[in-house]
Amino acid sequence: MGQEIDSSEFTQADFDAFRERLQRETQTLEGWGREGRLSHRGPVAGFEIEAWLIDGDGRPAPRNDEFLAASDDQLTSPELARFNVELNNRPQALSGRAFSLLEADIFQTWEHASETAEAIGTRLVMTGILPTLEATDLSLRNMSDLNRYRALNKQVFRLREHRPLTLDIAGHEHLRSQHCDVMLESATTSFQLHLQTPIERAARMYNTAILVSAPMVAIAANSPYLFGHELWEETRIPLFEQAVEIGGYAGVTRGPLWRVSFGSGYVRQSILECFRENLEHFPVLLPMALGDGDTLPHLRLHNGTIWRWNRPLLGFDDDGTPHIRIEHRVMPAGPTVIDQVANAAFFYGLTQRLAATDFSQAIPFSRARDNFYEAARRGLAATLRWTGDARIGVRELILETLLPAAREGLHELAIDPADIDRYLGIIRARAETGQNGAEWHRRWVTVHGRDMARLTADYLRYQWRGMPVHEWDL
Repeated sequence: MGQEIDSSEFTQADFDAFRERLQRETQTLEGWGREGRLSHRGPVAGFEIEAWLIDGDGRPAPRNDEFLAASDDQLTSPELARFNVELNNRPQALSGRAFSLLEADIFQTWEHASETAEAIGTRLVMTGILPTLEATDLSLRNMSDLNRYRALNKQVFRLREHRPLTLDIAGHEHLRSQHCDVMLESATTSFQLHLQTPIERAARMYNTAILVSAPMVAIAANSPYLFGHELWEETRIPLFEQAVEIGGYAGVTRGPLWRVSFGSGYVRQSILECFRENLEHFPVLLPMALGDGDTLPHLRLHNGTIWRWNRPLLGFDDDGTPHIRIEHRVMPAGPTVIDQVANAAFFYGLTQRLAATDFSQAIPFSRARDNFYEAARRGLAATLRWTGDARIGVRELILETLLPAAREGLHELAIDPADIDRYLGIIRARAETGQNGAEWHRRWVTVHGRDMARLTADYLRYQWRGMPVHEWDL
C-alpha cells in the first residue's frame, strides 16, 4: 500500500486484467521458490514507525502535506490520515551492536522528524492511539490526498455493498458506533518490525512470529483508550480488524477469511503459501496496470491490501535477488525509542531461538490465536495456554521462559553482550513491574481523571526524556 496509483476509478476490464497478471506473477514467485532463486541472505532487521502530528492542545494536526514538503528525508512517507506519517530505516544486519545502532538510527530519524514538525508549528508523538482523538477527526476531510487511499475507501465499501462499518469493542467499557469510511484505520499507529530471513528458514520463522505474537503484544501494549473509552490494553487490534471489515470471495463481510486477521493457520511447507492464499481467497481491491517488470508489482500491491498481523513481504536485495521478509505488525508505536528497540531485541531473539523447535504440535495455531486476543485484551494481566494444558500468567511466562530463550537467540546471532543485557533488561523490568504503556495510561487516569489533553502532554514529556516506560511515574 505504500505505492501511489494513477486513478481511483476502475472498470471490470481493469479487474480482469489485474487478476490475470496477479495469477501469472504468483506462479512466477512459486517458480523462483522451486528453482532456489530466492535470497539466502539474513537475518536482516528493519522497522517502520507510524506517528501522529499534534497541535499545541495535543489534538490531531492534519498537516502531513506540509510536514513532508518541509522534510528532506526520503524514508518518510504519508499515511491514510493527514495527521499521520510513517518513518522508516535502512536495513540492519542482525549481529554485533545491531541494537545500539538501531537505537541511534531511530533516535536520529525521530529527532529530525520532530524538528521538522516543530518548524511547521506542530509536534510529533509515538503512541498506538492518540488519547485526544475524537470520532469526528476520522472523516474523509482528513484523508491524505492520494489516489490509493480514495480508491481503497471506494473498493472497501463496494465489497461491503455500501453498508456502514460497525465498531463494536467490549473491554473495560463498551464502545459501539458506525462509520461510513475507512478512516477508522488511521486511529491505529504501529511499530512494525521487518525480518528478512534466508528462504530455507522462512516458513519456520513465520510460524514462530505467529507463535510469539501474544507475549509481544502483552509486553508492548500501549493503547487502552479510544474516544475517551477504556477498552482493551491494545485496542488497536480489534479497531484495525473492524476498520477494514471485508472478507474473501465467499460471504464478503462474513468470511471465510478476513483481510485484517491473525491469519488462517501456520504455513505447512513454504511461506509462499500465503501468496497463493492471497490469489485464491481475496478479491482484488486496487486493479492498477503496473507493467510486466521482473519485480512482480501486481503481486506486491495485492499483498499490501491484506493485513495479516504477521505478513510475508516480497522485496529485492541490492543486487536484484528477490527475498522474503516477515512484517511483525502487532506492536503499537511508543512509548519511547528505547522501549521500541527493547521490543525489537526481544522479538528477534525469541524468533531466532524458538524457530529451532517445531512448536506447531505443542502450541497449535488455534491456541496461538486465542493467546493473541487474550493478550491484546488484558496485556500483562493475561493468562495464556503455552505448552501443555496448564495456564500461565504472561508475566511469569516472559520472566521464566521467554527471556532466557530470547537471550539464547541473541547469543546465537552474535549480538554484543552489552546490547543483550541492556535491552532485555528493559523487558525484564517491564514484566517485573507490570508497567507497560497501557498500564501507565490507566494509572495516570486513575490519579488525574480523563483529561486526555493533559495525559497527552505528560506522555509526550516522558517520551522526550527517553527513560523506558517502566520508570515513568504519575
